[in-house]
Amino acid sequence: MSGGVDSAVAAARARDAGHDVTGVHLALARNPQTFRTGARGCCTLEDSRDARRAADVIGIPFYVWDMAEEFHESVVDDFVSEYAAGRTPNPCLRCNEKIKFAAVLDRAVALGFDAVVTGHHARLGADGLLRRSVDLPKDQSYVLAVLTRAQLDRAVFPLGDSTKEQVRAEAAARGLAVADKPDSHDICFISDGDTRGFLESRLGSAPGDIVDGRTGEKLGTHNGAYGFTVGQRKGLDLRVPAADGRPRYVLSITPVSNTVTVGPREDLAVDVVTADRPIWHASSDISDCEVQLRAHGEVVGASVAVTSESLVATLKSPARGVAAGQAIVAYRPDPAGDIVLGSATITAGSRASTHA
Repeated sequence: MSGGVDSAVAAARARDAGHDVTGVHLALARNPQTFRTGARGCCTLEDSRDARRAADVIGIPFYVWDMAEEFHESVVDDFVSEYAAGRTPNPCLRCNEKIKFAAVLDRAVALGFDAVVTGHHARLGADGLLRRSVDLPKDQSYVLAVLTRAQLDRAVFPLGDSTKEQVRAEAAARGLAVADKPDSHDICFISDGDTRGFLESRLGSAPGDIVDGRTGEKLGTHNGAYGFTVGQRKGLDLRVPAADGRPRYVLSITPVSNTVTVGPREDLAVDVVTADRPIWHASSDISDCEVQLRAHGEVVGASVAVTSESLVATLKSPARGVAAGQAIVAYRPDPAGDIVLGSATITAGSRASTHA
């Protein structure tokens, strides 16, 4: 129970379904004051108190589990090392993979519980397949697509058939004080929201060049390549304007040379995406599916080939801003809700053909 409205209603629904439910809040900060507070948080002391009050109203036992060390090692350290390597990680996805459905699930099973219930907006069908939520703007199947079959078999998502508005209305009807609590945003362990400053405090200043991807011309400098992500437009602080006056975007990040390469928007387009560490629930070759390349990002048609170690997606239309370190999640459209076929971690995007 995070202290938000979704996990509170999920716990209440699980209790109403006849399950023996225990509420658990995760203490993830070595120093809680360094995490976000108020409406923008998700793992703070304030959230812990909100979760406890919700558990009291629902009428279930409540505990706080200290997983700060596991979280720091698996999520925070991973976040920093990924940016240092020129990639763009998704810490919420990593938290689901390493904490909520690994460390928490392992402890829960060891204590005799059957499953972990969360307030994620996603569905598990009677066939056991992960599907998008009926509330597409709130759908969180993307950040759950890293879960293995064994983890999904011990997961329960009670909110997938409801919209966020319905969840809030139900919370109010149940007398839960979190009914109107705003959703959490941004990265919980960066208290001021300054990702670049957070990374610089851990990686130090590392000046380097910003260069033109077509000519190789030096256009400016930076204090650390880790402060950029593919597709970024703002914050480049270029000293040499483009001849045609058009904005430029980050095309690639090269940690070895500490170089950030920029260019026009059309140079971001890729139609082949390669990835590693696949978690796959379908056949190895899918000729017709849809892939999502960022959380809440665009969805494009694709054909996908998968091995035990890699995934290659050939896109039916070009995508822009494809960043290494993000997840590629494949879906199969289905009348009962788009089915998650699997996911992998993006290593690169490239052009296999020329598009107009």
